[in-house]
Amino acid sequence: MTIQQIRSRYHQNICRDIFGLKSGVPSVADRSSKTSVAISQKLLQKIGHPPCSSPPDGQTAGAKFSQHTLDFLNDSFKMLAHLRPGEWIFSASQANPGIAAFDQYEHLAALADVLAKNPALRSGLGGDYLITPDIMIGRMPIADSAINSQQVIIGENENVSKLTPLRATNMPSVKPILHASISCKWTMRSDRAQNTRTEALNLIRNRKGHTPHIIAVTAEPMPTRLASLAMGTGDIDCVYHMALIELTESLKETKNEDQIEVLSVLVEGRRLRDISDLPFDLAV
Repeated sequence: MTIQQIRSRYHQNICRDIFGLKSGVPSVADRSSKTSVAISQKLLQKIGHPPCSSPPDGQTAGAKFSQHTLDFLNDSFKMLAHLRPGEWIFSASQANPGIAAFDQYEHLAALADVLAKNPALRSGLGGDYLITPDIMIGRMPIADSAINSQQVIIGENENVSKLTPLRATNMPSVKPILHASISCKWTMRSDRAQNTRTEALNLIRNRKGHTPHIIAVTAEPMPTRLASLAMGTGDIDCVYHMALIELTESLKETKNEDQIEVLSVLVEGRRLRDISDLPFDLAV
């Protein structure tokens, strides 16, 4: 199976469960915006799969979008095992304590416990440490036997490389290393861009170790709204659209020059990519 085939199945699942018509208006559209409705109608046609007969609202749509995106990434990333070997875990929702289940953030569980017991300290420092990204991808530490499988790299009783979390033997309890944090937004409305940026900044500021990939995936049809999250650098690696190829074709047919120009700026400025680019970017 190719990436294109996995992508098509991803779209098929999204159309089956989420993307359809509500009173004649595509479920991804802002019905108060004629431009959003027009682009979304074209987008649904371009994707080409039977639409959902009863599209869900709000959090249900978001949860299904996250799950289908996770399934796409799990299936496609496995195909790149020769480019990025390792034992990987994919999670659409991590049980408490959230990102503290990963090596770079395990200290946050103790911090959250202290703040919970000290309201005065919590009021001064805040308490939004244990965020739970929509999708988390982690890499498991490696046993010395695997490290030495091709040649001896770590000799017996050698007192080197004792602090790296990639060696399982270094850890009192083995925790995965957070490789990527992915925020999934079915649409971009009101303050959703700011919520994603806040989450990204928390990941950057509160880590002990390397920064994971910080990514957003969306189905939002309006380039001007995509720009609210994609523009700028420093927090999010890149924004990925679930169907950028079809969105680009849809915009050309609607002939909305303003939206076409914004989309071009985002793509040429390397701030917006298609979902099919994401597994390769995760292999970096």
